[in-house]
Amino acid sequence: MNLNKPYFIVFLLFAFIRLQAQERSNIPMVQELLDKMTLDEKIGQLNLLTPGGGVATGSVVSKDVEEKIKAGQVGGLFGVSGPNKVRVAQELAVNNTRLKIPLLFGSDVIHGYKTTFPIPLGISCSWDLELIEEAARIAAVEATADGINWNFSPMVDIARDPRWGRIAEGAGEDPYLGSAVAKAMVRGYQGADLSDPNTMLSCVKHFALYGASQAGRDYHTVDMGKIKMFNQYLPPYKAAVDAGVASVMSSFNDVDGIPATGNKWLLTDLLRDRWGFTGFVVSDYTSLNEMIPHGLGSLQDVSALSLKAGLDMDMVGEGFLSTLKKSVKEGRVMEEEITQACRRVLEAKHKLGLFDNPYRYLDSNRPKRDILTPEHRQFAREIAARSFVLLKNHNTILPIKKNAKVALVGPLADSRKNMLGTWAPTGNPDLAVTVIEGFKKVAPDAIISYAKGANITDDKELAKKVNVFGPRVVIDQRSPEVMIKEAVDATKSSDVVVAVVGEASEMSGESASRTDISIPESQKKLIRALVATGKPVALVLMSGRPLTIAEEYDLPVALLQVWHSGVEAGNAIADVVFGDYNPSGKLTTTWPRNVGQIPIYHSVKNTGRPNPKDRFEKFKSNYLDAPNSPLLPFGHGLSYTHFEYSNLAAEKSEISQNESITINVTVTNKGNFDGEEVVQLYLRDVIRSITPPVRQLKGFKKVFLKKGESQDITLTLKPADLKFYNGALEFVSEPGEFEVFVGTDSNCSLKTLFMLK
Repeated sequence: MNLNKPYFIVFLLFAFIRLQAQERSNIPMVQELLDKMTLDEKIGQLNLLTPGGGVATGSVVSKDVEEKIKAGQVGGLFGVSGPNKVRVAQELAVNNTRLKIPLLFGSDVIHGYKTTFPIPLGISCSWDLELIEEAARIAAVEATADGINWNFSPMVDIARDPRWGRIAEGAGEDPYLGSAVAKAMVRGYQGADLSDPNTMLSCVKHFALYGASQAGRDYHTVDMGKIKMFNQYLPPYKAAVDAGVASVMSSFNDVDGIPATGNKWLLTDLLRDRWGFTGFVVSDYTSLNEMIPHGLGSLQDVSALSLKAGLDMDMVGEGFLSTLKKSVKEGRVMEEEITQACRRVLEAKHKLGLFDNPYRYLDSNRPKRDILTPEHRQFAREIAARSFVLLKNHNTILPIKKNAKVALVGPLADSRKNMLGTWAPTGNPDLAVTVIEGFKKVAPDAIISYAKGANITDDKELAKKVNVFGPRVVIDQRSPEVMIKEAVDATKSSDVVVAVVGEASEMSGESASRTDISIPESQKKLIRALVATGKPVALVLMSGRPLTIAEEYDLPVALLQVWHSGVEAGNAIADVVFGDYNPSGKLTTTWPRNVGQIPIYHSVKNTGRPNPKDRFEKFKSNYLDAPNSPLLPFGHGLSYTHFEYSNLAAEKSEISQNESITINVTVTNKGNFDGEEVVQLYLRDVIRSITPPVRQLKGFKKVFLKKGESQDITLTLKPADLKFYNGALEFVSEPGEFEVFVGTDSNCSLKTLFMLK
């Protein structure tokens, strides 16, 4: 480019004007504050530190935190909670710095605060958006009572590889459901007014594509084209932005070859310019520094790159704090770019009302009044029961009569430390209800014989890795053979066997990827021995991910998936096992037959050589050693009753562009129990300009039906539900035929048609 050309001068002028316009805040007091701030004070606001003491997500803990706060070098803290502790830190900032700018106080409140709910993957299986929003609201009430005003949640990463441990933290594989859950959680955390001390800033994460880490290995690279990004992985993040989320956290992985934390296309071109996001962006834990081993340069290089890309706050790494001033002097960044990032952080503090009252979240009476209340624990029990998925019920083993003789066995039947699940750093596992405690409370007339039966795993090296945050796997001094014999002996006088098996809580979650996602062999041996007794066996399966359970599924057992279900786990499990609640959960992930099928999900595309028959045919797209179909489809979930679908019809046979259409279906409860059903609608765009998925979730409704009752259910397809991102990344719908499937899971066969003009 010829730098003497007049158009280049005009280009620079417009760029300068645009930057200047962005720099000004529309909040007068924020702008007045910016006008007074030195460069050092602005950089200080971009620094997020942790003094340690909580659960870290990296090996680095900040040093000299108190002195840095006094020096105006800190914009926020996390890992500090409790009104008194938070007040001490806030007073350091307000009383010792020139401009008395208050701090933000953040935390990872992932599935409840002190009142811990099921892991997010479990909660998503309720398909109940009102419950999900209420769970986020209760979490906000409790966290803010402890002085926290910023939450690193929701995690909305689409995840289709259950080897990835962090699949536990999201809503599963589907962008439509994931988007609905993202909106509900943002609403729950932030409420209608962020200046209300019962609400908190929400931070959607991890932007972007983190759930697609190659090989299911945490922090690994992501390789994805933009059509797949826009249609399958980006929608939940955008939904959170559309819901008004106040902050966004960048992810560890790269996007199109550039780490997300320094990716201008991602953080500015897409997030701000295309989606209109106006909040602030924070890095993940030292993700700025981790761009160095990615191969992007020195700490000064990656700090400058990230700031210019659109990153506003550096979590723990202190790259901004230690290098930005030097980069300004060298002309590598402009002070206006630092001012822009500082403005966004200050505006968030203004939204929280911290400039009016830095101590508004520090009412010492609130923790006792608002945390772990009986009402919150009751809600935790209810949402846990609604998250459980009945995978199989051989010979209607479940529910069990409350006066039955029950052999309760398994390494998770009396394991308090594993009830809360992964990423529950604010919860207290000692307050959790165990399964045996829940059984005795819900069914006091039952005769319960307990035996551990097996270790979660006999692998000492694996146990050591799992126990990094404390004992989750305790390897018994008794031999495996002795423990199995004790369990078998416990079955001799029983009517039914309930075996509580699966993963320890930290066998999933961050830095907990697994190549083998089957039930550990120690527990497989126990299950085989229990089935061999000939007694009815119900397997209560705890995990933070879908597991490969083909062997167990083929056994004559009932299978109830309960995830890791929180502080009220034992009571909720007993409620379902003994029939006080009829399970209604539906899977939000596809369960593979084996790891060789991964990634596997419902919205796949056909190949040019599809094999719809699910049996081997030469020169078709299939395996030699397994069917194409999963063990359990997306949306699967049984009930103690049976629902029948009929009379599916589209309101019209033809609609115009930008016109909605209603789909009607009759659902009848044909069984002997009252129950809830998640009515699911899937759509297929038969012919379009880019290859369509065989079907996509585009609607759902959870309904309650008494036994024998029928309801006419209406689901509405809106214009946006017919649209997709085409090859030019335009969000369009194209004329043609659409097939609509409605039923109980993604394999539903009831079908109707309509045409889009």
